[in-house]
Amino acid sequence: MGTPEFAVPPLERLLLSKYEVVAVYTQPDRPSGRGLAPVPSPVKIAALAAGLPVVQPAKLKSPEAVDQLKALQPDVIVVAAFGQILPQSVLDIPRYGCINIHPSLLPKHRGASPVAAAILAGDEFTGVSIMLLDKGMDTGPVLALAQVPVAGQDTTGTLTAKLSLVGAWMLPDVLVRWTRGALSPRPQDDSKATYSVPLNKEEGEIDWRLPAVVLWRRVRAFQPWPGCYTRWQGKQLKIIEVVPLPGEQGAEPGTVIAVAPVRRHTEVAFGVATGDGVMGISQVQLEGKRAMSAAEFQRGQRQILSAVLPS
Repeated sequence: MGTPEFAVPPLERLLLSKYEVVAVYTQPDRPSGRGLAPVPSPVKIAALAAGLPVVQPAKLKSPEAVDQLKALQPDVIVVAAFGQILPQSVLDIPRYGCINIHPSLLPKHRGASPVAAAILAGDEFTGVSIMLLDKGMDTGPVLALAQVPVAGQDTTGTLTAKLSLVGAWMLPDVLVRWTRGALSPRPQDDSKATYSVPLNKEEGEIDWRLPAVVLWRRVRAFQPWPGCYTRWQGKQLKIIEVVPLPGEQGAEPGTVIAVAPVRRHTEVAFGVATGDGVMGISQVQLEGKRAMSAAEFQRGQRQILSAVLPS
């Protein structure tokens, strides 16, 4: 059971490990693009390419969906970012339970956006937890953990891809040991739990009064969605790639300033003063234009220097 690209490597790893995948469950096709044509999920595309049966229930808790799943007689259900909460009637079906691949070191960052939460928190490490699902939100006992460093250039997109591969690598060994009785589930310490909430578009608007290091984390955490942006001459200006410059002297938050030449090796073309330090800008995208380096943008927008961006 999975939907986005994150769930594709675990599915492919199961197939390489010679497991019999009796069905693949994924979210219904979603309308996308200007024509709002239905688009299949990455997991559906991968499953059909492998010749696997695909099931797309609108609501997994409906009696019809539960009966259909029971008829498959699964020994175990592997879940990776499926997008629906599994009701108790589903959790009770497989004799070895429902195993979930969660991209954080539980009990830290339970919930909807654990990868972004790790970047926003400035965590040096995150990881993958393979756990047994119960009726709570990521509260089940943990079967295995793997730690992964968070690189300074990691975005939610790049870090999610890394964690997906780690989870896929862990999965076959966990399945073998769990079904043979060689793993003891470790209950989570609820007193240490933190929760991540779904991201929304409004969070992407930059408040230059925040410290540069906080904005740096937000730009990375909100890539690829919802993205971070400011306004320039009545248009949205997406801020795609940045680096904090704590040694630079700032001005009023939002003021665009020249950056010392010694900084140029970082591909920073100009900076923006923040509530604490300067944010060096490396890549941007003006509304209606393609993404480009900040240097290229500055060449076409000479008046950007000394301008004040809204907070």
